[in-house]
Amino acid sequence: MRSMTGYGRGEAAKDGFKFTVELNSINRKQSDISINLAKELAELEPRIRDEINAHLSRGRVMVVVAFHRGGAKAEEQIELDMALAKAYHRAIQKLQKEMKLNGLLTLDTILRAPGVMKLAEAALDAESVWPSVEAALRKAIAGLVKMREKEGKFLANDLAERLGFLQAGLDLVRKSAPEIVTRYRAQLHARVKDAGLDVPLDDERLVKEVVFFADRCDISEEITRLSSHLNQFRDCLKSNEPVGRTLDFLAQEMGREINTIGSKANAAEISQQVVKMKAELEKIREQIQNIE
Repeated sequence: MRSMTGYGRGEAAKDGFKFTVELNSINRKQSDISINLAKELAELEPRIRDEINAHLSRGRVMVVVAFHRGGAKAEEQIELDMALAKAYHRAIQKLQKEMKLNGLLTLDTILRAPGVMKLAEAALDAESVWPSVEAALRKAIAGLVKMREKEGKFLANDLAERLGFLQAGLDLVRKSAPEIVTRYRAQLHARVKDAGLDVPLDDERLVKEVVFFADRCDISEEITRLSSHLNQFRDCLKSNEPVGRTLDFLAQEMGREINTIGSKANAAEISQQVVKMKAELEKIREQIQNIE
């Protein structure tokens, strides 16, 4: 199980260029990928998006792809415009002659003139450098996935602990459920007796009332379904596949069963457990929002 929060970074080099890919991911119900890419590599965006989608199913992922020239010697990165340098030289000499100025014309003066010396512009062919960008991207994805898995283990432990609280509450509800009808039968007979009516316990009308109440407050099906949801939830916590959506669905179904138990069971001890279970389930729902 993975979290949706993480960070990864990867690097690769080719032909004197160094490529760096950084990934940041946060919670999001769907997959949302934002890519910050140099214009020279713009055509690689669909490939980058496909590669990320192949490894991550949910979350907002911010991608930054950068490159710089790093392997070549310094002199190989410098361009000298000889024609421009000679033009500057002739122009300065002509100015000296026309204005009858004396002065020493040095190499430093020519080299400082705009455009005579400049760094060579980096030229990239996106198609040829894709293997390097892909290598850096995969390293970044691997780092991101590793961090998401690590945080996912903490989330799984926390959810398992909270699931234990729900199970304990369900066990108490299951234990109390059979006593509800028995208690109601005794209360009903006590009311009849207090009213001064001589009605035996096996009176047909009394029996029908008890049967009707028993059918109305029967929570055995809800207990069974809730128990099944808890078991499925536990299985998901052990899965290596994305389970965030499944857990979200199970949490909704568990909430439905707990609410039904609370509305059908006419018993204070069960109502108390329902309140505690709903509070714990809300905490579980909050944590599920962090799971891929």
